[in-house]
Amino acid sequence: MVISDPKIENPILHLVGETADRLGLECYVIGGWVRDLFLHRPSDDIDIVVVGSGIALAEEVAKKLGRGAHLSVFKTYGTAQVKKGDLELEFVGARRESYTRDSRNPIVEDGTLQEDQNRRDFTINAMAICLNQARYGELLDPFDGMGDLERCIIKTPLDPDITFSDDPLRMMRAIRFATQLGFNLDGETFDAIGRNKERIGIITRERIAEELNKIMMSRRPSEGFILLDKTGLLPLIFPELAALKGIEVKEGRGHKDVFYHTLKVLDNVAELQQSAVSHQPSEHFLWLRWAALLHDIGKPKSKAFDPHAGWTFRNHNYIGAKMVPKIFAKMKLPLNEKMEYVKKMVDLHMRPINLIEDTVTDSAVRRLLFEAGDDIEDLMLLCDADITSRNEEKKARFHQNYQLVRQKMVELEERDRIRNFQPPVDGMEIMELFHLEPCSLVGELKAAIKDAILDGVIPNDHDAAKAFVIELWQKKTK
Repeated sequence: MVISDPKIENPILHLVGETADRLGLECYVIGGWVRDLFLHRPSDDIDIVVVGSGIALAEEVAKKLGRGAHLSVFKTYGTAQVKKGDLELEFVGARRESYTRDSRNPIVEDGTLQEDQNRRDFTINAMAICLNQARYGELLDPFDGMGDLERCIIKTPLDPDITFSDDPLRMMRAIRFATQLGFNLDGETFDAIGRNKERIGIITRERIAEELNKIMMSRRPSEGFILLDKTGLLPLIFPELAALKGIEVKEGRGHKDVFYHTLKVLDNVAELQQSAVSHQPSEHFLWLRWAALLHDIGKPKSKAFDPHAGWTFRNHNYIGAKMVPKIFAKMKLPLNEKMEYVKKMVDLHMRPINLIEDTVTDSAVRRLLFEAGDDIEDLMLLCDADITSRNEEKKARFHQNYQLVRQKMVELEERDRIRNFQPPVDGMEIMELFHLEPCSLVGELKAAIKDAILDGVIPNDHDAAKAFVIELWQKKTK
């Protein structure tokens, strides 16, 4: 079968094939680029497999591309990379692989194209298109990857038990591809993940987190986490999330399944983000999705039954926020401002809900604006997503009340400039005013100014703040 598609007629692919012909090498574009060609998805990274030396072909292609082409050679792995502008070509020699029980790093030997296709993770990633001019555009699809694309199936080329035992990360990749593409796992492939799930223990946390992040950035990330749960991988890689599962009933009262509620919130955040922008989701979107996934993570530790109130989860936001750094450290996720952002979102996610349940006071809104700072829009988006009631009237009421809170925020911010504010009288001025050395009293006076502004006692203004702190000092020194 010869493929006819404008993307195949890329001049650089023709250049690769012509260069391979001059070197007497067979070469094929293989893997994700071929899969995405048929799925009509964008794909900038092009993998080239060479029957022979991939490095030799890469070196010649880089010379032909001339100025602006950058060549990187990785002799240890027998691979090379050529970059020019947005284009990225990865060259590797065809190979066969064998594995030892305690490692996913294979023993690699030179091989044929067929042996290289045999080692691929899934049938849809094993398709190859010839670039040699005599056979240009010829599709080699030994495992019916095209058929699995049409059937929307993720399936291993060979015995899935061997595939997953050899490289257990492929279990995560299977679920990730199913989530990203909206595909189903082949029945035997699904069962094999369950049989081999314990093998995930040899995979580094970094690689697991990388796959989780890709699941998170899918259109409906819940589908990936449900598959992780159904295959038995979830408690092994993310026990804190698995602990949210289940409904407990006492004295005829039950609570909602926090696991499925969490996944609904995650999907809601993804949908709201997708509708908010037309371009590709930014990395920042990922961390709000992590906040959605972890927003109720403290509920199992805070769950209690009250005969009058029923099930309660008091301070679950505070408990959850304290869990975030530990989860990020264990997952090898960044322990920087991204983690602090997720922690803040988890800690604050109940605050807007409390505002709409009580009379909305200026003081409470000011404090929320101050604590959320520039992340207030993200926090409100998370809170909107957290409304998962099946009662449409209740949902509409909550959304309407959130709009009132937003309106109050805009009015107060325009008037009082509270977001990210610092007290207009700083510590240095306080020390000069009252002839103080650095001490705790300076901090107390500065905090008193901040609270007075947030409570609406004085405006966010230097002269008013100075008069306030002088009066406070006089009272303290009487």
